[in-house]
Amino acid sequence: MDLYQRVKALEKLGKILSSIGENRNWTGFELGITENEYKALEELTRSVRIFNGWFTEKEVKNSFKAWGKQLSLENIEKWIKRYNLDDIESNKEVGIIMAGNIPLVGFHDYVCCYIAGYKTKIKLSSDDDKLFPAILTILNHFDNTVAERSEVVITQLKNIDGIIATGSNNTSRYFEQYFGKYPNIIRKSRTSVAIITGAESEEDLRGLANDVFAFYGLGCRNVTKVFLPKGYDLDNLFKAFFPFQYVSENNKYANNYDYHKAVFMMEQYDLLENGFLIMKEDQSLHSPIGTLYYEYYSDASSIQEHLKQLDENIQCVVSKKDIPFGKAQNPELWDYADNVDTLEFLISLK
Repeated sequence: MDLYQRVKALEKLGKILSSIGENRNWTGFELGITENEYKALEELTRSVRIFNGWFTEKEVKNSFKAWGKQLSLENIEKWIKRYNLDDIESNKEVGIIMAGNIPLVGFHDYVCCYIAGYKTKIKLSSDDDKLFPAILTILNHFDNTVAERSEVVITQLKNIDGIIATGSNNTSRYFEQYFGKYPNIIRKSRTSVAIITGAESEEDLRGLANDVFAFYGLGCRNVTKVFLPKGYDLDNLFKAFFPFQYVSENNKYANNYDYHKAVFMMEQYDLLENGFLIMKEDQSLHSPIGTLYYEYYSDASSIQEHLKQLDENIQCVVSKKDIPFGKAQNPELWDYADNVDTLEFLISLK
């Protein structure tokens, strides 16, 4: 398949993901798959929760919808025109180790390898090992080389020409030791923060609520810490957060919330909470599930300088001047994790 055909295959996949993400019925064979195949993928968005309690139908479909938007023809062409890509498929193989914290979290790495024309060997997280194979099956309808050029491996990754690995700070040390001899991108744990000035609209704060609660706060692009001007009324945030009270209906989330609330209370911390979110004043960046840390500031410029010093721990900053409120969990194809250009890295391997 040449580059143009790979682009078209991704576009067709995007239309299916968008359709399912937006709860539309099968619209006919113009989608490129049968009604039974469509319904099977739709059913997977409901049943996958059996294997991972965090992967509720709502969150899986939110992931599908986001990917449907990203894989529009306009978006893909806007993305790849920045690079010197050729039509030739490479026989080199790139290993991908995917995380499993949110649905299809490692799919972007695969899309980069696919569009660059590489073979791939994929090591899936046990927390997300159902959705990706199903997506590959659909993509293979539009490019019948996908199945033979994309291998999901159970054992160790071997005989590769490069590696893209995502994990925790602990696993990254293992990755560096084992895969350091290969050209690599190795990612560690990161989180995201927001800066509030007090000039935000209600719409901005509703967007912030999505940045906090989307995927139950499990993603590296989820906001786990907010910086507030001194004297800021936290009721503004609680009001904006209220529509997300449904998160407490998930037992895994509710158990985390109850556990951390009990721990904080035993340690006699000052807390604010509304039944589904604990707000705790804390200088740390990474807050536990069901908790949002906050910190007051008196000088906005000092916050920017402070965040520069923490750059290696921060995935993105949400504010009026940075990533817009509500967009943290909706990155574009060119918004690379850790600000490392994955596609440029892959081009350098050829």
